[in-house]
Amino acid sequence: MDNILEIKNLCKKYDNFELKNISFKLPKGMIMGLIGENGAGKTTTIKAILNIITSYSGDIKIFGLSNKNETIKEDIGIVLDDMFFPEIITPKDINNSMKNIYKNWDSKIFNDYLKKFSLPNKQIKTFSKGMRKKLEIATSLSHHPKLLILDEPTSGLDPIARDEVTNILQKFIENENCSILLSSHNTTDLEHIADYITFINNGEVILSKTTNELLDKYGIVKCTEKEFKDINTKDYIKYKKTKYGYEILVENKKDFKEKYNIKIIDKVTLDELMILMIKGVK
Repeated sequence: MDNILEIKNLCKKYDNFELKNISFKLPKGMIMGLIGENGAGKTTTIKAILNIITSYSGDIKIFGLSNKNETIKEDIGIVLDDMFFPEIITPKDINNSMKNIYKNWDSKIFNDYLKKFSLPNKQIKTFSKGMRKKLEIATSLSHHPKLLILDEPTSGLDPIARDEVTNILQKFIENENCSILLSSHNTTDLEHIADYITFINNGEVILSKTTNELLDKYGIVKCTEKEFKDINTKDYIKYKKTKYGYEILVENKKDFKEKYNIKIIDKVTLDELMILMIKGVK
């Protein structure tokens, strides 16, 4: 399968933080969700991909070309968490500006999104946070990009608007030549729309797998202290002690059931996976 984005051994060092050998691949026609705590390195990784930050080591390729190649910018749609438009301009002003920036800018699509999102042609300073986020999403989609790179695109949106945006993103990748890299704290949304999950913690990728593999194979075992003592440490990833016993994160529910006399293993959510991977004990 062709990859639309490839990152190999990305490293970036700051005084108090470091990206360490970030590597993952995003195939064509797929959505990858980036998850992790605030400050884990998700936004830094995205800014390196977009060449917003420099002086990093490693190899980043988009559409098979270096991310420093100017020709790729036409085909990338971007929404960043700290992105903003000048508050005195209107959506009409954005449309007029973007015509001169993107050769594939499509005013009809942009205006259709404005109607879909109920965004008026008023100064942006009158917009709520959610309205501004919708405007950013509309702008990112209106020049026929092949890759969307979105950092917290549903931040500030109510559940109805979030559902509307996720439906738009799923429709976007119906074109199998297009892909999305999506960083979000709304892990429930990612469970429904992401094909892959890459989990970054403390500047490192600690797992990058298909969403189906994570949600179908991984599981949480709830057991007593006596049962816990009989479990080999090699057979679980992390555990935490609870009021009623232990919760154990296992990588393969089927194999674990066959080895131990524990009948019920709960399905894991991305939230539970993050908590146990970060806060759990080995």
